[in-house]
Amino acid sequence: MLETLELKKDYLSIGEVSAATQIPPYVLRYWEREFQVLHPARRDSGHRKYSHKDVENILQVKELLRSEGFTIRGAKKYLAHERRKNQGQIKSELGENGAAFELLKETGKTIDEILKILNKN
Repeated sequence: MLETLELKKDYLSIGEVSAATQIPPYVLRYWEREFQVLHPARRDSGHRKYSHKDVENILQVKELLRSEGFTIRGAKKYLAHERRKNQGQIKSELGENGAAFELLKETGKTIDEILKILNKN
């Protein structure tokens, strides 16, 4: 689905994402508040910059809401369940005790904290 958008840049503006996904900017901003998976980075100027993964997530939310008939609440639950299922699969693939998985989780949290600090400056 994303391939058909022919995205050549690493990051896209909200206008470009809106045009590519056929979702108005105000809906994209609303979905960002509602769905944890939608969290575009910000430029120094404060403008949103959407990665290709962000666009994939937007298209997934669009599919759930508009094609599958999910409510906002139902789509949130579905996405949370999928995320837990994927984490469980990774955990089982990394070994029975999950030590490596826990280390990866902690590393991710540390990276998130560093990014928050960097974004404040």
